[in-house]
Amino acid sequence: MKHQPAQRHARQPRKLTRRRFLIGGAGIVGAGAVIGITTEHYLDRLDNRPVALVYRGPASCAGCSEAVAHLLQTHPTPFRAVFCGPDEDTPLTAASLAKAVVYAQPGGGTLSPAWRKMRAHAHDLRTWVHGGGHYLGFCLGGYLAGSSPGFGLVPGGIGRYIDSDEATVHNTDDTVIPIRWRHQQRHMFFQDGPTFPDATHTATTVLARYDNDLPAALVATYGAGRVGVVGPHPEADLTWYTGIGLTNPDGIRYDLGHDLIAATIHRPAATPS
Repeated sequence: MKHQPAQRHARQPRKLTRRRFLIGGAGIVGAGAVIGITTEHYLDRLDNRPVALVYRGPASCAGCSEAVAHLLQTHPTPFRAVFCGPDEDTPLTAASLAKAVVYAQPGGGTLSPAWRKMRAHAHDLRTWVHGGGHYLGFCLGGYLAGSSPGFGLVPGGIGRYIDSDEATVHNTDDTVIPIRWRHQQRHMFFQDGPTFPDATHTATTVLARYDNDLPAALVATYGAGRVGVVGPHPEADLTWYTGIGLTNPDGIRYDLGHDLIAATIHRPAATPS
């Protein structure tokens, strides 16, 4: 589909509308119940892990929310992932956010339709992050962190890597691309992810860059809170690759996603890429 000027940052629909994913050592098909992930009464359960709300609904794709939840649960300082959304037991509201340390917006879908689904939550999300919350955005979630349209959490504009100068990928197919994460070359699953060309704010740390030197992952401050966004997919598990015949030369590793989480939430002394 050819993009109209007003939709310059729109995402193309993912080719994979359903993924088989692995969590807790068990194979589970589709986007149903997930081992170890709470979806109801999470405020009443005795669990010392900090709560991470993970959006699951029409502004995400099947399997994307679950992969992000898995990434959060396997972090060295693990989170208790709680799905929120219009069809979940936990809604996305100011009251739910108040009990969470992290809110994660996964990938999937296109920007304009996703924004129509999410814009009613923009005020609550902005207020929560500004007051000290932590937003994580993966691919589409990175686009939504911008302001054209989006939640307005990231300074400057957000663009499509495939439209940028000297990009080596020019289509919306699922692929694997090289990136530089903290000065080291790595490879990541990619499908029409964003870049953050105007990320020059003094409170912004660039964690990773594409091969044309544009930012691929960064952490920015927003009020008292922090925003971590990434264009490629550090949460992708083995089935994201094998289902369409791709291979990651680095193997299936979650350390880059865990580093994004740590840089956003634990605020280490980060070395810009």
